[in-house]
Amino acid sequence: MKSKMMFLTLALIAFAAFALPIYAQADDDVRGAFLTTRPKATDKTNNPAANRTHRRPKARPAPTPGPVSGGGTTSGASKKVLPRMGLGLTLFMRDSIGLAVRTDPKHAFRKGDHVRFLLETNTDGYLYIFNTTDGGPPIMIYPDQELDEAGNYIQAHVPFEIPSSVAAEERLRWLTFDQYPGAEKLYFVFTREPLAGAPIEDDLISFCRENEGKCPWHPRAELWAQIQKELSEPGQTSKTKGLGNSETANEHKAVVRGIGLNRDDPEPSLIMLSASSSKTILVTTLDLVHNAISLLDSESEEPPQ
Repeated sequence: MKSKMMFLTLALIAFAAFALPIYAQADDDVRGAFLTTRPKATDKTNNPAANRTHRRPKARPAPTPGPVSGGGTTSGASKKVLPRMGLGLTLFMRDSIGLAVRTDPKHAFRKGDHVRFLLETNTDGYLYIFNTTDGGPPIMIYPDQELDEAGNYIQAHVPFEIPSSVAAEERLRWLTFDQYPGAEKLYFVFTREPLAGAPIEDDLISFCRENEGKCPWHPRAELWAQIQKELSEPGQTSKTKGLGNSETANEHKAVVRGIGLNRDDPEPSLIMLSASSSKTILVTTLDLVHNAISLLDSESEEPPQ
C-alpha cells in the first residue's frame, strides 16, 4: 500500500510539472496572438490620431474592377485575412493619492472604492457592455445615450476608457462602489458588425428620448439568449499580469489623443481570444464582488467584547 501511495504521489508531481509548462505556453500563445497585431514601436504609421468619434465609419465605395494579365478582372484588393477576435482588459483602481493602479478583478471592493476599465481590441469592431446585479435582469451600460453620441465603434489597439479619465468632473472619471453590496457581473460583447436588435447611435438616442425611464436599455429575451449561447463557445484567456503597476504616461497619452498602442507599451491585464478567426462575436464576463462596508467603516467599528 505504501509503495502504491508513493507511486501515485510521484505521478501527480510529474503531471503537475508537465502541466505547468503547457499552461504557461498556452498563456503565452494567447498574448502573442493578441500583441503581434500591435504595430512595432518604430512603425511611424501608428502615430496619427484615430477617428475621435465612436460612431461607425461611413461606407467606402467598392474598388473598381480592373483587367489582369491572362484575362478576367480583379476587384483591386485581395480578401483580407482577419485575426481571431481579441479583447484586452485592464482594471484600474484609484489609490490614496489619486493614481490609477492595476488591480485584480477578484479584489473584494468596498463602499467608496473607485475603478476604471481600460479596453483594447485587436481588430476594428463594436463593443457592448451589459451588467447584472445578483443575477438580476441585464441592462446595457455601453453604448450610452449620453456618451460618445451613443456610438460604440472601436478601432484596433486604440485604448478606450470606461469611464473617461478626462471627463470634466472628477466624479465622472471613476465608477464608485456605493453602500449596497452585491455581485456585479459585466458582459463584454465584441462584434465585427453591429449587434442585431441592440440600438446604437441615433436609434439609441431616440429610444431613450421617447421612452423616459426605460434607459439604460434592457435587451430582449431572444438577444440575451443569443449572448448567453455565445458565452458558452470555446475561447482562450490569458490571466492577470502586471498588478500593482500604475498607468503609464504612454497609455494615458494614447487614450487622450486616440492613438494606437505599440508592442513596447504595457500589456492588458486580461486577454480574451476567440477560438477561430471565422467567429464574428466574442463574449466574455467579469465578476466584481462588492462588500457591504468600506475599509474605513470596518476600522471604525469597535472590537467585540
